[in-house]
Amino acid sequence: MATRITSPVQRRTSLPLTKRNESDISILLESSAYQRALEELSGTKIIDQEVSTSALLHAVFEAGMSAVKASAEMEGYTQIAKGISKDKLQQLRKDARRRTPIWSAEE
Repeated sequence: MATRITSPVQRRTSLPLTKRNESDISILLESSAYQRALEELSGTKIIDQEVSTSALLHAVFEAGMSAVKASAEMEGYTQIAKGISKDKLQQLRKDARRRTPIWSAEE
């Protein structure tokens, strides 16, 4: 059974591919190590299945978007951290230590 995109497809677009891109696609189709890595990053089942090129490219896109989102979140957290003064940070830590842990009410 071939791997398919599980969400409804909004549109199909052409994608210009270089010689290097074609080589990378071949590696992804042939290498189980690359397929495992892509499965983990994209959340798409690839190993032990017949994979269409479009499904493979979609998995690469999903993995790339995950990396972009993670990087953007990290940048956001960095900006937030830069905006917190040392005094404010110390106060937040004090308040956190004073809070009763959630598990303390358990019997």
